[in-house]
Amino acid sequence: MAAPAVAASPRDSRRRFDAGRSVSTLAFAAALVLGLPVAALLARAVINGSLVAAAGMAVVADALVLSLVTTTISLGIMVLLGTPLALLLARRRFRGAVLLETVIDLPIVLPPSVAGLALLLLLGRNGLLGPPLAALGIELPFTTAAVVVAQAFVAAPFFIRSARTGFASVDHDLEDAARVDGASERQLFARVTVPLAGPALAAGLVMSWARALGEFGATIMFAGNVEGHTQTLPLVVYSEFQAGNLDTSIAAASILVLAAFGVLVAVRLLHWGRILDVRTAG
Repeated sequence: MAAPAVAASPRDSRRRFDAGRSVSTLAFAAALVLGLPVAALLARAVINGSLVAAAGMAVVADALVLSLVTTTISLGIMVLLGTPLALLLARRRFRGAVLLETVIDLPIVLPPSVAGLALLLLLGRNGLLGPPLAALGIELPFTTAAVVVAQAFVAAPFFIRSARTGFASVDHDLEDAARVDGASERQLFARVTVPLAGPALAAGLVMSWARALGEFGATIMFAGNVEGHTQTLPLVVYSEFQAGNLDTSIAAASILVLAAFGVLVAVRLLHWGRILDVRTAG
């Protein structure tokens, strides 16, 4: 026989109400602390018209084009090299896997300036691989290619981590069923594994692109800040601020904020889409 329900006393109800109000107040305060600086930046850009005027600024337009081109190339490199690595980590258990995962995640926690210095010491003219590259006629530091390398280095872990999670979540029974139906391993990967891991792969791509777009420290250390060649949008924010051109700096920063906001919204939509797919399948 079920025990009779005990009605909450007024004192208990008051405590719950006070606790809930305290949590809501702290949450609202945290949201203000995180959101007000960004809101102030965007408001300033809209009020002074710099966001609209940025489209006509050559320095901003050139940096935006360079950022889009280099991040697209770096994203292609991340997919080409990161996908097999993520698949290996998701499907195989081998000695040294933990160490490998640690090395992959290291660029996430490294200060960007340290990442840039490490790239310079490896690929610079006097770096570890500098002389062999020079013998082949390849010079990376302070070139547009160096921007791509710096972006790929700091952003790749975001794609690899997300892709690893996506591949690990694929139901092996579905893959086995495809094999029974005569699918080759290439067909299995392209038509079964990738579509099932698709939301995680897409989220990893979006986050990696956003990280590459906002890269600053490694780029300025390894590629420099040459307008039209290595000066990406984050570098314009820094350079124009240093030069006293506050409106131009604000405009470039606002473009980056809007891009980052769009990326985060896209990631969350992909996340909720994956949850809905799982619930529908269930």
